[in-house]
Order: sequence, then structure tokens, then C-alpha cells
Amino acid sequence: MSALLAMSHANRIVRGIVSGGQTGVDRAALDAALDVGIDCGGWCPHGRRAEDGVIPARYPVHETAAADYQTRTRRNVRDSDGTLILNRGPLQGGPALTARVTGRYAKPCLIVELDGTADPRTATLWIEEHHIRVLNVAGPRESKRPGIHALALRYLRRLLAGT
Repeated sequence: MSALLAMSHANRIVRGIVSGGQTGVDRAALDAALDVGIDCGGWCPHGRRAEDGVIPARYPVHETAAADYQTRTRRNVRDSDGTLILNRGPLQGGPALTARVTGRYAKPCLIVELDGTADPRTATLWIEEHHIRVLNVAGPRESKRPGIHALALRYLRRLLAGT
């Protein structure tokens, strides 16, 4: 598939990606969107706080007034049409909170276990079924699930390219 066709397909699936900018899945989502030219952004804690320090400027996220992670989670769920949680292992911490918040906002949520057999076509069908144009992508930070950034980035590139 040519790069132009891949970008065209990606833009049909979603028009934008939002994420909180944390290490791991959040940054993989922003990296994938930037790679294929899809609009991206989202909310992050005040001070662009992340586990590795300040979220790099290359990620176009906006700061909340609060320094906590819960505020940015609620805003990213609120400002999207649905949430894709990419995970490995038990759902806990931030990803578990994200799943609960999607229920409070009555927003669609799909949890994908990145176990090596995850097929992006499942997420594509879910996105199409729920008419998701702005997709919130969440999941564990890198320190909680080492290697999750690379797994999520590979999955998201395939999802956005339609392969």
C-alpha cells in the first residue's frame, strides 16, 4: 500500500487522536498519529508532567490547570468519541481508571490485549461501528509494562494504515 493510500485510509478511520502524553501507550499513540499525518493532541497534567519528567514539546498536548493525572484522563475521554485502551496483563491503575471514566461519560471503550495476536481489524470495525472520528488512546506507562510503547506503536501503525 502506498504512503498516500495509507494516509487516505487512516483519515477515513479517524480524524484525530487524543492522548495524555505519558510514556508508554500514550506516546505511542501520538507518535503513530504524527507518523501518518493525523491530527493529534489531548490533555496532560499541569507542567506537562510525566514519569520521565516534562513531556517533550514535539507532542501537541495541552496542560490542564491541575497537576493530577485523573483530570487529564477525564478530559481526554470527554473530548473524544471513544477510547481504545491498549494493554498487557491485568487492567489496573490509569488504564482501569480510564475504562471507568468511559462508563461515566457513556462513551464506547475497546480494550485490546497486546499479546502478539491482537488484530487491528477488530479495532477498525469497532471504530466504524461507533462512528469514532476522534479517538482517545490510553494504556499503561512504560515503567509499568516495559516494552509497551513499541508494541502499541506497531499495533497503531497497522491500525492507522489499515493493514
